[in-house]
Order: sequence, then structure tokens, then C-alpha cells
Amino acid sequence: MKRSLMLMTLAAAVTALLPRPASSQIVMEKPHVRPTGPTYNYTVFAGWGYTSINQVNQSRSGLQGFSASFTRDWGKYFGLTVDGGHYAWQTTASNAAVGKPSVDYYLAGPELHAALYGPTSMFVHGLLGIAHTGGVNISPAASPAGGIGIGMDYQFTPRVALRLSGDDVFSDFTVVPYQQGFSPHIRWNARASLGVAYRF
Repeated sequence: MKRSLMLMTLAAAVTALLPRPASSQIVMEKPHVRPTGPTYNYTVFAGWGYTSINQVNQSRSGLQGFSASFTRDWGKYFGLTVDGGHYAWQTTASNAAVGKPSVDYYLAGPELHAALYGPTSMFVHGLLGIAHTGGVNISPAASPAGGIGIGMDYQFTPRVALRLSGDDVFSDFTVVPYQQGFSPHIRWNARASLGVAYRF
């Protein structure tokens, strides 16, 4: 009897000293990872545009038309933009004395963008390319062009935003016959656009 009691006591002590089964161990809860939204690497923009035409003599107004751009984003703040526009409709009748001028821009360059507050964000870009002036006697018809611009987006959805932007674009035109030759005649034209940006 004593022997059985001693064996049972020894077995109970050994059982108490053995490690507990893995099923009874406390498992640390994994940290909750907050899901992030989709990442969009491309933005296309299209809308109404305006440009002044300081290279056209006797012009006291500007032209309206349409603007468009395509941006490829790399990371959160940097992108490359291809930008263009066609402007051929007079904002006032003051341009009628110099024919029917038109302006086309073909530009590209780097862009920096960042969120501001809530659904708003802004961007700054520097662009280089070509400006073409038609409908008037200008030499050369196409000129190197470039400038810097700033804009703001208001997000309606993660993909769709209302965009407002403005630039100051330089070009080099000589009006014939008022200014002969191909010496530099730098003109600065204000440009603005309003439209819709779509990310994908």
C-alpha cells in the first residue's frame, strides 16, 4: 500500500515537472496590419486651356482651346509629365486685326507632387519642348519653349480629381516684317487649364 502511494506521488511529481503541451501555450496575437489603398502610377488630364500670345503684335488678348497631359509616377512625390495643348479660339475680338493665330505646345519634364489637406494635393513641374504659332507671319513658326508651372487637384474619388493649373512659358519668335532676322526675341506667355484628372 505504501509502495503504491509512493509510486503515485512520484508519477504526479514527474507529470507536474514535464512541459505543457503546445496546445495549451499562449499564442501572441499578430499585429493588425491596416490595409492600404491601391497604388496608381499613371495620371491623364484633359480640359479647357488658355494661353496669352505675346509673340503676336497688336494682340491684347489670348487664345482658348484644350490642354492635356500624361504623367508617370515613381514613388510618392516624383513623376514625369508629357504635356500639350492646342489654342485657336479668340477670347475677344481684339485678335482679329492680326489674322487667325493659333498656338500649339508640346512639352515634357519632371513633376513633384504632394498631398496638402484632406482631398487636396498640389504639384509643381518644369517643362521643355516646342511651341508652334500658326495663322500669322512668324519666323520661325516653331520655337524652343519651356517654363515652370504649379497646379492643384481636388479628389472626388481615389481615381478622379478636378485640376486647376497655371504656367509661364517662354518661346523665341520674330514677327515678320516688323522685326527682321532670327535674333532672340524671348516671349513669356501665361497659360492656364481647368479640367479632370484620372488616375490608374
